[in-house]
Amino acid sequence: MADFIIAAASTADLPAEYFTEHDVPLISYTYTVDNNLFTDDCKEETRAYTYKRMREGAMTATSMINTYTYYEFFKNLMDTGKNVIFVDMTRQISHSFINAQEAAKQINNDYPDQNFYLMDTLCVSGGLGMLLHYMVKLRDEGKTFAETIDWAEANKLKIIHWFTVDDLEFLKRGGRVSNAAALIGSLLSIKPVLYVSDSGHLVAASKIRGRKAALLNILDRMKNDFTQPDGKEVFINHADCLEDAEFMKQKVLETFPTISKITIMSLGAVVGAHCGPGLFTIFYLGDKRYA
Repeated sequence: MADFIIAAASTADLPAEYFTEHDVPLISYTYTVDNNLFTDDCKEETRAYTYKRMREGAMTATSMINTYTYYEFFKNLMDTGKNVIFVDMTRQISHSFINAQEAAKQINNDYPDQNFYLMDTLCVSGGLGMLLHYMVKLRDEGKTFAETIDWAEANKLKIIHWFTVDDLEFLKRGGRVSNAAALIGSLLSIKPVLYVSDSGHLVAASKIRGRKAALLNILDRMKNDFTQPDGKEVFINHADCLEDAEFMKQKVLETFPTISKITIMSLGAVVGAHCGPGLFTIFYLGDKRYA
């Protein structure tokens, strides 16, 4: 058994079973659906219910994890006597990271004989999940606390994130596009293709007319930054658009026949609350991020 712990936030968007099976302690964000509070428990039924309600017109909002909650979570981990690595969404997308930093500072003061490492992953959603997945593999292979951190820091900017949304209304609600842009985009069936930059920001790469064209645009972009796919894994997270996920899985397998595995998972409700049902995302360990 490893002499250190890898812990994560629920926004790694892996299934609840993954965290249990791989011994990864989890701290959950919360969100509301029409003012009813939910915990981001990573369960399939919770995610499905949330997207169903969103499609019915329910309003969603998310909350940060406060410093005290982080501290108590971290303290319980440190009380095991082991060193701890904690991964969460990039600070550029979630200000909750600032609260995690405050809690980590106190933890390092309170436990001077142990190591607590808070990583700014510069990843989000399934990208964070993929980084965590590789770190867990390293831990299970017997890599040390320091070796696992070194690999993650050296490779986190090679975790490629591509997204496309189906309905600009949800980005409009979150202030990411204007009312006029959302209206025009909806009328013209414009589907933005987005990525996470080296700085951890969500950036629009292009605006494509039509859903299928946007998905195929992502596939074309993969050809430029996934040049060594042999034996690699691909994660697809979707917000209630399984048909599109299956379509892209087949296209990716045809394009990159030497990859080892494609895993399709539902998207976590916290990220989905901002982008809406129909969000399609794909993640892989590639060459470097689009700039």
